[in-house]
Amino acid sequence: MSQMKRIEIANHGGTDQMKLLERDIPAVQAGQILVRHEAIGVNFIDTYHRSGLYPVPSLPSGLGGEAAGVVEAIGGAVKHVKVGDRVAYCSGPIGSYASHNVIAADSAVLLPTSISSKQAAASLLKGLTVQYLIRQIYSVKAGETVLFHAAAGGVGTLAVQWLKHIGAEVIGTVGSEEKAKLARNLGCDHVINYQKDCVSDRVAEITKGKKLPVVFDGVGKDTFQDSLKCLARRGLMVSFGNASGPVDGVNLGILASHGSLFVTRPTLYDYIPTRSDLEQAANDFFAAIAAGGISIADPTDYALAEAAKAHEDLQARKTTGSIILVP
Repeated sequence: MSQMKRIEIANHGGTDQMKLLERDIPAVQAGQILVRHEAIGVNFIDTYHRSGLYPVPSLPSGLGGEAAGVVEAIGGAVKHVKVGDRVAYCSGPIGSYASHNVIAADSAVLLPTSISSKQAAASLLKGLTVQYLIRQIYSVKAGETVLFHAAAGGVGTLAVQWLKHIGAEVIGTVGSEEKAKLARNLGCDHVINYQKDCVSDRVAEITKGKKLPVVFDGVGKDTFQDSLKCLARRGLMVSFGNASGPVDGVNLGILASHGSLFVTRPTLYDYIPTRSDLEQAANDFFAAIAAGGISIADPTDYALAEAAKAHEDLQARKTTGSIILVP
């Protein structure tokens, strides 16, 4: 039986729990495919699975849910994918931090020739996240002003570009002057350094007191309360991540006091529950790239064996854009 290299954790905790091991490649069952990874996406949710904020189903466990590569084997009843196809995926059982992975064929999307495996692994999950945020939860229209937190992060860098492609006026927040420069280069009309300025005060200035119809917030605990103050009456708060920790202790009455606000805490899975939904969202993302609306920056590479360092750098916010592991 062939073997693969794989990062595993025996217990939840710090990066010291991440070990590079050799394991047998599982047999491919009906409806499954074996993918030899060429690049592996690293996302903040992976740190949640490692730490136990989002506990994995069982231990020991692999990590990661995103990768791109080449199909090496297919199981029975698989019609839409064949051996040799280039594919990417970002959903399904945890375990993409590996040289190979057996996944459900329905979770894989075929890659256009114009997108490299590194670009796909660096962007598919983030691109689909942006798609459901700005095209499904709140369909942003040309001329609208919106706020996107962490504009220089992996999701933010794609969101800013796509929002500008749509024709929106974009306010982005960042945590350093270096990231502010990146956000401006991506097209942000207004950049707020939340280390220096009060975000809601600056939003009120920028909008001349009108405030915003929607805020997209992947930071979580540190920005939640101030984000609510940025919203106009009946505005929508989209809290989609916990980079600074989970939001808790929320008094629902605060939504009334700020103008009958709406709040959603979505997950990508609920917006791509079927293969058709996944293909539609992925094709929307690929079309935005093909139209020149989104440019995928070269990701920062780490070797698979350096996965722990990748987590440390990501959590310390030392990175801009996307990072990947290379087997």
